[in-house]
Amino acid sequence: MNEPLLFTTARIATFVGQQALTGATGFFFARDDRLFFVTSRHVLIDKPSAHLPDRVEVTIHTSETDLTQVAVQSILLYNNGRSIWRQGRDSGGEIDVAVIEFDQSALPAGAVLYPFTQAHLLPEAYTVNVGAPLLMPGFPLGFYDTVHYLPVVRQAIVASAFGVRFQGQGFFLTDARAHRGSSGAPVVMRDMTAVGALKYRLVGIHSSRMDMGTRDRLEDESLGLNVAWYADILMTLTDRREVTPAPTMPPAETLASTTAPGTAEGW
Repeated sequence: MNEPLLFTTARIATFVGQQALTGATGFFFARDDRLFFVTSRHVLIDKPSAHLPDRVEVTIHTSETDLTQVAVQSILLYNNGRSIWRQGRDSGGEIDVAVIEFDQSALPAGAVLYPFTQAHLLPEAYTVNVGAPLLMPGFPLGFYDTVHYLPVVRQAIVASAFGVRFQGQGFFLTDARAHRGSSGAPVVMRDMTAVGALKYRLVGIHSSRMDMGTRDRLEDESLGLNVAWYADILMTLTDRREVTPAPTMPPAETLASTTAPGTAEGW
């Protein structure tokens, strides 16, 4: 298997207890001696759509030669009533990115991971032009190779001025066919000068579709534009210092009433 990009990304499923809610996408990011799983914050909590899981499952390959071999890592989202993930804010408000630190001693034996690192982020002098080609590995509508548990890859291009905070928020736009289930996918640019086996630059984290609230649903097609948060937020979220006070666990009666998948545009 010579496509390490496909091992950067894993399917994440959300639950309340044993009740399945939604499926989405996430990817691995390593910093120093720590390993993180990155996804969209709304995958872990989205109060407007009453999406309030208390547990997630991440599917991890355990053999690089037999791709049918996987293990499912179950992770409780709250410890003593406080969330285990980290999320952030900036001058534009909440950032739709969250990171979960993995207990590496609990990883399945033979786990096959190709995490992005700080070396895969864009150097300061790096220029990204409008229209530059991008790739987004993920699980759109929950679709994937169900035999080998591999994601599929969608093409995208940079659709807004890269480096400029679109509408004052910490993201840029991509032009791509993105579907529910792609939330949390890495947005990457091929670069043969990148360090190691991963010949890509991590430029963003896919979040949700961007559309016009005034669009005529019968007459006008969707814009086909998507939100991608700038990947350098990961350096803040993986800092050893506390970022933002962790959300508290929703009341038990609220969790019990969450009987359907979230309807957020980003699923």
